Amino acid sequence: MPKLQGFEFWSRTLGGARHVVAPMVDQSELAWRLLSRRHGAQLCYTPMLHAQVFVRDANYRKENLYCEVCPEDRPLIVQFCANDPEVFVQAALLAQDYCDAIDLNLGCPQMIAKRGHYGAFLQEEWDLLQRMIQRAHEQLSVPVTCKIRVFPEIDKTVRYAQMLEKAGCQLLTVHGRTKEQKGPLSGAASWEHIRAVRKAVAIPVFANGNIQCLQDVERCLRDTGVQGVMSAEGNLHNPALFEGRSPAVWELAEEYLDLVRQHPCPLSCVRAHLFKLWHHTLQVHQQLREELAKAKTLEGVAAVSQELKLRCQEDMLRQEGEEPSGGLPFFHWICQPYFRPGPKEGSKENTGARSKRALEEEEGGADVVSKNKQKKQLRNPHKTFDPSLKPKYAKCDQCGNPKGNRCVFNLCRGCCKKRAFKETADCPGHGLLFKTKLEKSLAWKGAQSQLQEPPQAGPGDPGGFPEVLGSALA
Repeated sequence: MPKLQGFEFWSRTLGGARHVVAPMVDQSELAWRLLSRRHGAQLCYTPMLHAQVFVRDANYRKENLYCEVCPEDRPLIVQFCANDPEVFVQAALLAQDYCDAIDLNLGCPQMIAKRGHYGAFLQEEWDLLQRMIQRAHEQLSVPVTCKIRVFPEIDKTVRYAQMLEKAGCQLLTVHGRTKEQKGPLSGAASWEHIRAVRKAVAIPVFANGNIQCLQDVERCLRDTGVQGVMSAEGNLHNPALFEGRSPAVWELAEEYLDLVRQHPCPLSCVRAHLFKLWHHTLQVHQQLREELAKAKTLEGVAAVSQELKLRCQEDMLRQEGEEPSGGLPFFHWICQPYFRPGPKEGSKENTGARSKRALEEEEGGADVVSKNKQKKQLRNPHKTFDPSLKPKYAKCDQCGNPKGNRCVFNLCRGCCKKRAFKETADCPGHGLLFKTKLEKSLAWKGAQSQLQEPPQAGPGDPGGFPEVLGSALA
């Protein structure tokens, strides 16, 4: 059977899917996908998989795809990050029998993608992307799709999309933010960019960004003309988003935990989902946040979720007839969107060139501790992040890193190693013994050469070779 392409692939293989759950690292695992499908999702993606690891590691393949085969989990698209055409195709060939399409991640804006040179950090390398898509299109038995972020310029975004289409991409998901728009700098996604791409290409387009409720889905379909709408953050806070419902949090939390018991996944994934679902309630009952973070088993996590449910039911009785507080549209025990706070209004003109850390420090001041630091303090209550209490280190004379306290050269270990090797010297402070080892090596070689030299026999020595040979000849 020939491979379906473009709109035929979307309508027949994907069933004309309009409600799509995004690929989310450690968050769109099988149990969550099944929960989302029960509540209106028509198409799901796997979490982003690393193509090189997928090719190399059989356990990685088994844990992330092979052992998760489930007839209810279709249609399904497997997403890979990659930066090498051959590796991408090898990974896709190993996965194609377990899915309906292979997606190339060109949208991840995180620092790990920058270090690994994949995701949105490939968007300027059009020749490489053409080769990757074209080779996959030619060799795979399933279609290849792409998920991208936009450029600031609409016309460049359109040309980018057309290049991917020409290379063989059969469906395009457009996240209407640039790769710089993340964290506190996220801002609103540009549906104008998405609408321009949709008009310029002849393949199906999914829109991603600004989706928090079913009304947003319908408005996006109408305003952009896309074939489907993808949700990530909105889906995590309300898996019933595509049904247009906002149920009680415990209803979906209990259903999800039941699915996890049937389809086990790492506890870190379960905990992360419950933190999202219970986000607004945990702002009210903050003492249970620590208990959820410390839970070491699935039943421990479920017990904290049950306690949150009981607290919410008490709040319901107590707040009957009152209005929701904290600026929320619903009471905290109802599934609802989370709106990420942006930078201070007064500093907007400077946000472009400033880091996420600088913005967090400006907004929170010295008294606010980041979530990552809060986790460290849970593990070590005596840990402090006050800069004035940090120990002061003497600096390396060459690179500025902390120097070794007992280094004979007053350098850090890296610089000391280079200098000691170059000068064949020792530094006991860093445990570097180049000179000592060389002397020992030379001494050993000298001893070996003396042992291997044959003894010099004299003319009258009965053990001498010439004398023995002469006797034999006589």
